[in-house]
Amino acid sequence: MSPTEDRPTRTVQVDVVTAVAVALIVVSVVARALIARRGYLSYDDFPLISMAEEKALGPDYLFDLFNNHLMPAGHLVTWLTNAIGGFSYGPYLGLLVVAQAAVSIAFYRLLRLILVPGWPLLVPLAVFLFSPLTLEASSWWAVGINMLPMQLAMILAVGAQVKYMRTRAGKHLVTLGLSVLLGLLFFEKAILTVALVFLFTLFLYAPGGPVRAVVQTIRRWWQSWAVLTAISLIFLAFYLIRSTSSLRRPASVDEVITFVVQMFGHTLLPGIAGGPWSWLGAGDGAPITAPSVAARWIALGVVALFVAFTVWLRGFDAVRAWLLLLSYTAIVAGLLGATRLGSVYSGVAGAVPRYLADVAVVAAIAVGAALCGLRQIDAVAKPVSPPRVVLSARLAVPLLAGGLAAFLVSAGISGVGFGDAWAVKQGRDYLANARAGLEAAPAGTVFMDQTVPDGVVGRLSAPYNRQSKFFAPLADGPEFVTQARQLAVFDEAGNVRPAWVRGSRSRPGPRSGCGYHVAGSTVRIPLDSKVDEYWHVVRIAYIARSDTAATARIGDGLIVPFDVHRGLNAVFLLAHGGGSAVEVTVFDRTASVCTDEVLVGDIVPAPAG
Repeated sequence: MSPTEDRPTRTVQVDVVTAVAVALIVVSVVARALIARRGYLSYDDFPLISMAEEKALGPDYLFDLFNNHLMPAGHLVTWLTNAIGGFSYGPYLGLLVVAQAAVSIAFYRLLRLILVPGWPLLVPLAVFLFSPLTLEASSWWAVGINMLPMQLAMILAVGAQVKYMRTRAGKHLVTLGLSVLLGLLFFEKAILTVALVFLFTLFLYAPGGPVRAVVQTIRRWWQSWAVLTAISLIFLAFYLIRSTSSLRRPASVDEVITFVVQMFGHTLLPGIAGGPWSWLGAGDGAPITAPSVAARWIALGVVALFVAFTVWLRGFDAVRAWLLLLSYTAIVAGLLGATRLGSVYSGVAGAVPRYLADVAVVAAIAVGAALCGLRQIDAVAKPVSPPRVVLSARLAVPLLAGGLAAFLVSAGISGVGFGDAWAVKQGRDYLANARAGLEAAPAGTVFMDQTVPDGVVGRLSAPYNRQSKFFAPLADGPEFVTQARQLAVFDEAGNVRPAWVRGSRSRPGPRSGCGYHVAGSTVRIPLDSKVDEYWHVVRIAYIARSDTAATARIGDGLIVPFDVHRGLNAVFLLAHGGGSAVEVTVFDRTASVCTDEVLVGDIVPAPAG
């Protein structure tokens, strides 16, 4: 058959592969959207939204660090999304879905750019599209707003580098630089894109042994490194001036070993094989990997067999691809270990999939390069070797289809388990109950500012774990005061309840039928236990002959003025102080105030009945 006669058949084959690729992308994006839809905003999402609500759109807000992350574009997108919908989940979910679709399409285009075309190209595509390692990025806003742009930046930067190596056109250097900048605007970790581009070029395109390959990489494509070095130095100088050091020392060798075993044995290797298949819930946050011992060994065996198969198929070219993955993963492991070990999170640091979401991109590239082979860029660069073994279609097609099916089933099991854990959202329920309670509460209902439950926003996010900041995006949110005659409180589930004070209480007063009599004087009311020097809520129940003015203070703390109302009443006061007594002063001698119930402590829901 002549080349002219052969061309239509090849075109049809490419079109069919593309059609299947599009179908995989659609299924992947829809599946991730369904998983994300089961959840809601979570943990860090609420502080991000609170910051957007309270701050004006400007440089001070955009370049403000969040958990030591520099993410001006992430702040901008969150600010705009909050302005549109507040706590409505739809806009956040929609943006995650659109971003995931963009990343998926870009990755397929990259595979078409760098890999030999054909059915095997679907394998690395599926490995990326359905990787459980990236489920957090497509489900959790605070993760996705960092990681999805970083993944896109990695993909675009690698593609720009390949195009530059092929054409030497300056426009691709511009695209390379802009791609890295895109990632850095959303996440400082995107600086690793620079390392990826260099390692990708070194391992997959530079000819010769280790030393010659490094020399050739630097010499032949020095323009790329000049652009990336300039961007890196400028960014690092800006970031390091603004940030605080997150570096820590591991507490022990065992801690390091545990981290490495978790990262590779619990997360990365099972993730490449479609695992981890079972998860450990982490409250409102995404679950962490928890594969069984048998599953970990199976994952190791599957990955080892696949690596061996590609080395048998393509020899040292496949080895280079796996060295690319190993090298990039080592950098991520070093960075992660230096910032997480020695902290309260060190025990599970290696089991958190989002820390390896960028590695999933590199893993899929390595799978493609090792299995499919690379397209040649020019005659001078490292030549692309044909497979050492040519598999017949009768063997290759069932092998390819069977492997893909097994991976998709495996990833599907992991995805369902992740979705079940992600659907549990204390923050969503807390907010829904609070909204319902506020709508049903009578006019004039007021609250004192407290922290939300740790399961909604952790205390490490202070001050954004305060109710006043948490509820700020609500159009008809609660009103917070520092004193009130009648006070409401949100319980642990977010329900609106009458408030009470739990803590120290006054000792019985000396005057029968009155307790402590205060009229034109200051009376010291002893407590049954001492309270520490801090902010407390004081509840004073009293009966007064007439309206007047009074003050109260805990020990030698701040004096708090309040109004006394005629008849039987009570007042809640926010006061700072400490000691074993409360002083109450009434200036009017004729008011005749009696009190025998003074409570000092924390606000809690009033007892039933």
